[in-house]
Amino acid sequence: MPAPMVKTSTPGIYKRGSRYVVVYRANGQQRKEAVRTLKEARDLKAKRTQQVNDGEYQEASRQTLHEYAREWVERYRGRGRHGFREQTRDDYRRMLEAYALAYFPERLRLTEITPLHVSRFIAWLCDAETQGRRVAEEARARRAEERGVPASTLPLGDVEPVELADRTVRNVLGPLRACLATARREGLIRHNPADGAELPHRPTPDADEEEDVRALSREQLAAFLAVVHPRHRLLFRVLAATGLRVSEAIALQWRHVHLDGDRPHVKVRQGLVRGRMGPPKTRHSRRDVPLPRDLVDELRSWHKQTEWPGAQDHLFVALNGSPLHVSNVRRRVLKPAAEEAGAAWAGFHTFRHTFASLHIYRGTNVVQLSRLLGHHSAAFTLSTYVHLIDGDVGEPLDITAELAPTSEGATEVATSAAFGAAPSAPEDALEAAA
Repeated sequence: MPAPMVKTSTPGIYKRGSRYVVVYRANGQQRKEAVRTLKEARDLKAKRTQQVNDGEYQEASRQTLHEYAREWVERYRGRGRHGFREQTRDDYRRMLEAYALAYFPERLRLTEITPLHVSRFIAWLCDAETQGRRVAEEARARRAEERGVPASTLPLGDVEPVELADRTVRNVLGPLRACLATARREGLIRHNPADGAELPHRPTPDADEEEDVRALSREQLAAFLAVVHPRHRLLFRVLAATGLRVSEAIALQWRHVHLDGDRPHVKVRQGLVRGRMGPPKTRHSRRDVPLPRDLVDELRSWHKQTEWPGAQDHLFVALNGSPLHVSNVRRRVLKPAAEEAGAAWAGFHTFRHTFASLHIYRGTNVVQLSRLLGHHSAAFTLSTYVHLIDGDVGEPLDITAELAPTSEGATEVATSAAFGAAPSAPEDALEAAA
């Protein structure tokens, strides 16, 4: 039986055993909160009275982080203008389960989470030994599920350190921060404890090299296309000749490929990421990309040979007609060919960088290149590839010579060229490389 509450000299404050109970009314109901000392009780009483009078009182939620996060991720709609992609929802769900909900206790309430909790969570993410054990435990759980036995009955196996990259740590914290931000907007917590959390920045000996955009040289690209498996060669030729993201290339259907007329092109209208078909990465990614003439001939030939020539069929498919699995192609096709071509570091995005670098070397202006790549701005394209542009200031501009009417229309042509008019027709871009 609980100890009786005894009145103190302060109205609304009672003593029960060794603690003090603050009694007040909010939202038409009586509330009680217990603290350790009389001073804390008086301060709490004054604070709650002020909050009730100002209309700022929020009832402390009894919901746990686990309960709220799992419910939140199913209804979250994002805060951007373009909504929330289902692929992103899958990523958020996976990261919450694998990291945040694996770290925080099941009984931890939303109102109990502090910035210190978040800081310790980030430290846990940055601990290579701890993450190695987490990965080993996940692998053991999968083996146990396959065999239909409790995970505790199987050995853990070797535990190798796993160091999460700084970008991964930021990505993992993203769903938790968004979840707590929603809880704050919905009045369940007063502050978002993840706001202002210090994220790691750990330079490595290879950091400068990793930050550089690496592209294949012409010789490396030619060597790669010569040694890559013939069944997948056309995919890599398309990547190099169009600059498409691999998710966009494997999502191409024959209805997106226009090979006739004077401007053959492919329409980028969707992407395939982790088995889910969806809209392109951003609205700027929705674009038409011109095709060089020899690639048009190859695509026409492939359309006649393939077993899957329907408008809804994909250009690049597995043996059963389903879209390719990027991870399989990377491991079985890309990596072996890249090593043989002397570019073991190359990945799928390397072909996109190669496309951009060859365009820059041939003089394509940045605005046009930005549109070809589906970037949101030319400034972003320039900042990404500025190191590829000749750092020389060039020759002096002779205005007298520029304005001299050497032939009819010469002045207009010179002015157009001076202000960055597009070079030769984009459909001829990378024809040699492709």
